[in-house]
Amino acid sequence: MSQYYQIHPENPQKRLVGHAVEIIQRGGVVIFPTDTSYSIGCHIGDKASLARIRQIRGLDEKHLFTLICKDLSELGLYARVDNQAFRQLKAHTPGPFTFLLEATKEVPRRLHNGKRKQVGMRVPQNQICLDLLAALGEPMVASTLILPGESLPMNEPWEIRERLEHQVDLIIDGGYVGIEQSTVIDMSGTAPELIRQGVGDFSDFAPV
Repeated sequence: MSQYYQIHPENPQKRLVGHAVEIIQRGGVVIFPTDTSYSIGCHIGDKASLARIRQIRGLDEKHLFTLICKDLSELGLYARVDNQAFRQLKAHTPGPFTFLLEATKEVPRRLHNGKRKQVGMRVPQNQICLDLLAALGEPMVASTLILPGESLPMNEPWEIRERLEHQVDLIIDGGYVGIEQSTVIDMSGTAPELIRQGVGDFSDFAPV
């Protein structure tokens, strides 16, 4: 049975955040809130935990996971970005966007976007998530919490607990969040390309 932490969405309890980090560092699979929906994630280097997430979500090997980051200071280690793209990322983070970027060698191959050697990166505007990442000191690998056969993310903590408490190691109850996903933008080319329209407004990125 998983741990279940009720964490304040605006003033996260440091003690509970610290316990959550310990679970992640031990290889735990955790469900946590973001600014768009609940996500399921694990430590970036834990292959076994990533396999558990694939099983829970019913994902194949082609699914693109996202690196959830506390800010853009972690960008240079995992992705290559030119100055113009970096300025756009800086202007829109934290926020409801996932950016596809050229991956560096630090990114495990299992996280690449197929043969294109891309990686998805995101900085959510959610205080629980940001505090968790800051305490962890590195990004997490994550995916939107959508269960097999369903089209929308789960967003009610009580239902998440009821259905998944025996499959994950920690559920963070950060209150009700939305059911929309982030907007996915490919920033690896000469111009931003909209891959999936979600909460974020792509019009600021689109060529004039």
